[in-house]
Amino acid sequence: MFFTIIIFLLLLSILVFVHEFGHFITAKKMGMKVEEFGFGFPPRLFGIKRGETIYSINWIPLGGFVKVKGESGEFKEEQDSFASKPVWKRFIVLVAGVVMNLILTVVLLSIGFWIGIPSVVHKDLPASVDINDKAIRIISVLPQSPADQSGMQMGDKLISIDGQTFEDADGARLFIEEAQGQELSMVFSRADEQKQVFVKAEFLPEVGKSALGIGLVQTALISYPWYLAIGEGITSTAVLTWEILKAFGNLLGNIIIHQEVSMDVSGPVGIAVMTGEVAALGLNYLIQFAALLSLNLAILNILPFPALDGGRVLFLLIEKFRGRAVSEKVEGAIHNLGFLLLMLLVVLVTYRDIVKLFVS
Repeated sequence: MFFTIIIFLLLLSILVFVHEFGHFITAKKMGMKVEEFGFGFPPRLFGIKRGETIYSINWIPLGGFVKVKGESGEFKEEQDSFASKPVWKRFIVLVAGVVMNLILTVVLLSIGFWIGIPSVVHKDLPASVDINDKAIRIISVLPQSPADQSGMQMGDKLISIDGQTFEDADGARLFIEEAQGQELSMVFSRADEQKQVFVKAEFLPEVGKSALGIGLVQTALISYPWYLAIGEGITSTAVLTWEILKAFGNLLGNIIIHQEVSMDVSGPVGIAVMTGEVAALGLNYLIQFAALLSLNLAILNILPFPALDGGRVLFLLIEKFRGRAVSEKVEGAIHNLGFLLLMLLVVLVTYRDIVKLFVS
């Protein structure tokens, strides 16, 4: 557990620090005074002033922050204030954190594709890639299916069925289909621990035939040459961005229409638990997981919701089209309300994470 907490805090700190560094460097370039650039959150452990900026190390290791002069609308008459700058300069500063997280995602995925990233093996892979550690893995388990009731889980590595090993997932699927009505000995591994269960296929309405209720794919650590890895990193970032946007859309729809938050949504506790589980699988998996977290952080922050970067960008766009800014008092109140709602959501999902943790 201690190892999990350390890895989670380190990972979160890096992702948030990179995000804040984007705000910091662009604010400097746009001629704004950065009063403080902090690693972690106050109370302050110590700080060093260089030029006009205090560089601080703080006690709470959960990322970092940037304090820009006039970021709340004050000091409009002073040239080094955020509030005094034209809309386009403020826009660049606000979106810079998101851009940095997107760049980090591309970099991490590119490194992953270069050193070997866990992927599904396709027949159309380039001849120049290296394929290592081939395995047949369970990618889905139908609830209440024979496989689910036997304790099999997504991510388990299939070793044998009735003592027989298989070259690919198709062979394993065919063997299961031909063994209708028979009890099968399923040997699989999870976190380097080998397990055996006995399970019999049953008719499942979801698939329209007799089955165990598992989805199987062949996976491997697939390594690309560096010049192909960069392209794969960019492509994967684009694909994942679209998938995450759809997931956020579904989440928002559930909240608005059904007044509920999906059980798949995790807060800090749930993400910390997942970090520990992924770290135990190896560096390759942790890099991929870090890339996903960085991308989620980018997309979350650009959503046009009060208190987020996207919410502040929305007010900039309103100012641009109206010809004048929304009053500081009104905008501040809206951002405060948005922050309160976000904190309530965090408390809700954290409570559920803790309940799930103790139940499991």
